[in-house]
Amino acid sequence: MKLIPINKQSKKEQKKYHARSRRDWNGLKPTTRVVKSKKVYDRKKMTKPTIEQE
Repeated sequence: MKLIPINKQSKKEQKKYHARSRRDWNGLKPTTRVVKSKKVYDRKKMTKPTIEQE
């Protein structure tokens, strides 16, 4: 098998090579793992306490 440098290969072959070297998230969505900033105002966090009636 003759080795051909990556920059001499076709764009399709380059794409395959780089796709193999990229990290796999195993089905996880990285956008859902972002931690929200504590400084941002959150309306849901500011709920009024409820009074229990007997």
